[in-house]
Amino acid sequence: MDRSSISGNNLKKWLRNYTKSLGQKFVYGVLLLFYAYKRADTPSWAKNIIIGAIGYVLAPLDGIPDLTPFLGFTDDMGVLMFGLVSISCYVNQEVRIKAREQLKAFFTDIDEASLLEVDKVL
Repeated sequence: MDRSSISGNNLKKWLRNYTKSLGQKFVYGVLLLFYAYKRADTPSWAKNIIIGAIGYVLAPLDGIPDLTPFLGFTDDMGVLMFGLVSISCYVNQEVRIKAREQLKAFFTDIDEASLLEVDKVL
C-alpha cells in the first residue's frame, strides 16, 4: 500500500462493509489513524506507520482470517493499536473530533465510554 492508495472514499467503503462486525472501537481507531495521516504536520515516518497499519487492516491476506467471528479481527486490532500508540502525539483534539463526526455516519448510537477507552490508550 502506498500513499496514493489512502483515500477517504476507499476507506469509508471498506468500513461500511465491515462496520457491524468491527465495532465502534475498531472503526474509531481506523478513523483516528486516517485523520492523523491527513494532518499536514504529521511527519513521513508516522505516515508510514499509518499506511502500514491501515494496509494490514485492509489486506485480504491475513494471519487470522477475518471471516472467523471475533478471532479474525484480533490481530488487526493489535496492529491498529500499535499504530495508534506509535503515532499518538499526532492524534490531537481536531483528529478526534473529525473521527467522531465520521463515526456517526456508520453508527446511529455512539458508545462514548468505549471511545474514551481508546482515547485513554493514546
